[in-house]
Amino acid sequence: MFYRFLPALLLSGGLLLLPLVAAAQSPQTRPLQRALAQTRADTTRVLLLADLAATYRYSRFDSVQYYARRGLQLARRIGYAKGEGRCLSRLGILLGERGNLPQALRVNLRALALNEASHDAEGTARTLNQTGLLYFALDDYRPSLRYYSRSLALYRRAGTTDTSQLISVIANLGASYEGLHQLDSAAFFLNRAWQLTTRARPGGWSCWGNPAPYLLRELGLLQASQGHYREARSFYRRSAQASRPENDRRSASRAYQYLAELYQQQGQADSSIFYARQALALAYPLPFVVGILRNSALLSEAFERRRQLDSALQYLHIMRMAQDSLYNPRRIKQLDAIGFAEQNRLLELEAERRQLLTRLRTGALLAGVAGLLLASLLLWRSNRRRQRAHQRLQGLHAQLRGQAEELTEQRDNLVRTLRELKIAQGQLVLRERMASLGELMAGVSHEIQQPVHNVRRLAAVSAELCQELRQEWGRGGLAPGTEPEVTDEMLRNLEQNQRKILVHSQRAESIVRGMLEYSQGGGGARQLTDLNGLAEEYLRLVYHDLRAKNRYFNAALLLRLDPTLERLSVVRQDLGRALVGVFSAALLAVQQRQQAGEEDYVPQVELSTRATAANLEIRVRDNGPARSADALATLFQRFPAGAEGALSLALSHDLITRGHGGTLTARSFPGQEGTEYCIRLPLPPAGSPGP
Repeated sequence: MFYRFLPALLLSGGLLLLPLVAAAQSPQTRPLQRALAQTRADTTRVLLLADLAATYRYSRFDSVQYYARRGLQLARRIGYAKGEGRCLSRLGILLGERGNLPQALRVNLRALALNEASHDAEGTARTLNQTGLLYFALDDYRPSLRYYSRSLALYRRAGTTDTSQLISVIANLGASYEGLHQLDSAAFFLNRAWQLTTRARPGGWSCWGNPAPYLLRELGLLQASQGHYREARSFYRRSAQASRPENDRRSASRAYQYLAELYQQQGQADSSIFYARQALALAYPLPFVVGILRNSALLSEAFERRRQLDSALQYLHIMRMAQDSLYNPRRIKQLDAIGFAEQNRLLELEAERRQLLTRLRTGALLAGVAGLLLASLLLWRSNRRRQRAHQRLQGLHAQLRGQAEELTEQRDNLVRTLRELKIAQGQLVLRERMASLGELMAGVSHEIQQPVHNVRRLAAVSAELCQELRQEWGRGGLAPGTEPEVTDEMLRNLEQNQRKILVHSQRAESIVRGMLEYSQGGGGARQLTDLNGLAEEYLRLVYHDLRAKNRYFNAALLLRLDPTLERLSVVRQDLGRALVGVFSAALLAVQQRQQAGEEDYVPQVELSTRATAANLEIRVRDNGPARSADALATLFQRFPAGAEGALSLALSHDLITRGHGGTLTARSFPGQEGTEYCIRLPLPPAGSPGP
């Protein structure tokens, strides 16, 4: 790996490595070592080994690996899931600091499963916290915020006594809001974390140590973001000083890095180079890859400005090796795929939990209803039957009148709904060029057919029940020997039928409304549109439609959206239909390759946008089977009616070229996998009026 070659490069660049601390221990290491030597219980030894590994996390990574692997081997030998999860979590720290983020994420997810299986609330919260740090290292703050929030909620629910970890996750929330430039939120969480730190009992920290070095440098970064540079320098120096008793080389390296970046912003090159070298010297022995990357980039730029090209080239070489280790495209794709699969797993677990709660509530409701019915029956039999029967018949008569009125109203609503369905069907038939969307609408039509069929069936059953009741009343009331339970049962069935008719008619009305909105005709008014939001919305719509038809299908959706993309005046419905055709073709291609049973294949569809001098581009690339030249030549020809497979791209081509004056092209790469579709929409001339 790249850090094996760093010593020569650092020395040749004129950097004198700082002497290593002989003990390389934190204040929490010695008590844990003594406790490990005295204990005889294997489970306690496993937990102590995991805590010992944590004390070296910012000073000696080889010691982290040594103690964590010892604990992991012992935990697996005795079948101790809680200890195995904690030791795996420590190995995840090591992989993340060395830049192997995909492997770190895999290890964290395995540790998380063990934490949850063993009901280890603090272990689960810690693993969630350090999983958020993986995304934080890539400056991807929104996923990191989600993991930190879950971790904080778990710590509070469990009532943790580990103040160090509670402060850490609160500070991480503040740091992520700093990255998103939401400084008010960042200040709230960082100040809250500092208050907890100052109130904590001195020397009472857990194996994770005193969080003051980390907090001080993040408070300095907050001051720098607000333009308070003198206060920022003070916080950075206090952070470096506070890291020495803890032997926290990582925090010291980051504090020096922030000082170097601050001096660079202020044009003080000598101070910037001095602190950047100190930061790099501390980051290398760990090795702390993010620190190596940031400081080598800063030094390379500084020496380039001074025209010291040899030094600039050497630090540039260090930066490129660190960058390749941390931001390797293959690793980033793996990280995205792993994170996407984990999100799907969490969604499925949440859905299963909701289904279980629904079944439990339904069971409780049915049991309550059964109890009420039994109590009513006993009460009814204990009272005078004849007097109550007359009163009940009067009530039932009034109830039937009300239900007859409801039936009439529901019938009218159903006729109105069916009329709207016929109108929508006529519109779809008249719009021949929208025929390629038939496959997407097939699922909607199926959903409409089921509630309409149920409404008809229940209405017929209700009519029969009403006829039977009229016959009974036509004979002047209940005939002798007629069981009131039978009449009561018929009325309850009639009431249930009316409720079901109402539910199914509302379902049909909802489906029709959504279908009409989606399938409105083209040629609408142009309006300024956020192409990033529109493209992402339709990509997820088509993906979930395909998932509904094949629940075993999964694909990684990779978004590379240009945040600077300006809004463009387009016909939203037409552009949306064009995107549906392209997304469907890409997703069906990766589904076809997945069904071929290829080993280690991860279906991926990448959506990217960018602006050029004259156009706005939307690119869609899949990693399905490559298309031949003959297939590409006929790709945009109209599909024959009734053809199976992907939605026709002919309509998409027409909507882009004729409706918007743009282009839609496709290409496959010789010797590579997949197809890339490119939509180019022309920008309006400079100075032209808006819509």
